[in-house]
Amino acid sequence: METKEALLIIDIQNDYFKGGANPLVGSLEASLKAKRVLEIFRKESLPVIHIQHLSTRPGATFFIPDTKGAEIHPNVYPTAGEKVIIKSYPNSFRETELLNYLKSNHITELILCGMMTHMCVDGTVRAAKDFGFNCIVISDACATKELKIQNKKVCAEEVQYAFIAALDYFYATVKTVEEYITG
Repeated sequence: METKEALLIIDIQNDYFKGGANPLVGSLEASLKAKRVLEIFRKESLPVIHIQHLSTRPGATFFIPDTKGAEIHPNVYPTAGEKVIIKSYPNSFRETELLNYLKSNHITELILCGMMTHMCVDGTVRAAKDFGFNCIVISDACATKELKIQNKKVCAEEVQYAFIAALDYFYATVKTVEEYITG
């Protein structure tokens, strides 16, 4: 079967940036790297899918529907013809049209970037692999945040590397933007 790529941009939304309700470490830099990949896909007229998280659960504190924070960030804002899929769970396939959309467009390989690495990127990559897609994660086009567990802090850089390292090998091929561009 012929390989057909699509770019999947996950949750690069205003609430993850400075001044937003849940800012991440390195979100601006990651969005600019994602923009570089997006520009390649646009130039080559390849499929682009934007995933937008809208929080519908009671008590949600960010990505509240109809707020500025829930909007896709201007650095990667969709243009006409680019698919936008709304989700309410970390896994972009759960209760969305993503799987059917990819299958109906004969997509076999996903290039993924976005936010948060430890949550929505991780959940989506693992699900994509389980559904049979080949995945490439653009590591420097992803961002995350510090986490806490058992009264210990895990800095964002360690969270990022741990999750990216866990995806590498079986679930995805991990590349930087430069590695992806240069092949």
